[in-house]
Amino acid sequence: MNSLEGKIVAVTGGFGSLGLATARVLAERGARVALIGHGGPSDALPAPLADACVVTGIDLTDAKSAQSAIDTIVQRTGGLHALVNVAGAFSWQTVADGSADTWQSMFDVNVKTALNASKAALAHLSAQAGGRIVNIGALAAMKAGMGVGAYAASKAALLRLTEALAEELKDKGVTVNAVVPSVIDTAPNRRDMPDADFSRWVKPEELGAVIAFLLSPDAQCITGAAIPVTGRV
Repeated sequence: MNSLEGKIVAVTGGFGSLGLATARVLAERGARVALIGHGGPSDALPAPLADACVVTGIDLTDAKSAQSAIDTIVQRTGGLHALVNVAGAFSWQTVADGSADTWQSMFDVNVKTALNASKAALAHLSAQAGGRIVNIGALAAMKAGMGVGAYAASKAALLRLTEALAEELKDKGVTVNAVVPSVIDTAPNRRDMPDADFSRWVKPEELGAVIAFLLSPDAQCITGAAIPVTGRV
């Protein structure tokens, strides 16, 4: 299935577990993938990403750095059709024992990165037929549990950003959506929750497939959506 043939897709947080898995799914479906990260890949990139455009040393909390990354991708590949904002982080901290700094940090990493990358990409996406943005939300944005207030609030803000930007861009032919996963089956999550039933979690490539659909022509009528991808959690 090459539903993304000829499309140039930038993936932020491109060298993490979800970023790489998503990029691989997109490449297998025909996309030319550009990976954006603060660091670089820890291992050789998998075969489907052999010709990926790699942009490292990027701090997406800084608007100028985000713009530099997008400009570099456009210069190297000739354009940009879609942006997937994977970059983000998680923190567990109660209000009583925690710090307001954690809340600022979560907003910086989970909201500001997506805001800066999206803003940097807008002119390029609007110039293409069927431009796309997909953000990575979290089930905690719908209802926060103990210790995840800062994380949940930042992901809820990301969903509001998704909705606002969708309205802003709908007459320009650019769709903006979010996927809302529960627990993603990654090595770090397995280490943090060793007694969990991993089979109930969402595999990164499964989430990547939903993202690929949202980037495809079949999803041209969907914008401003927050799509739950929760496995059996």
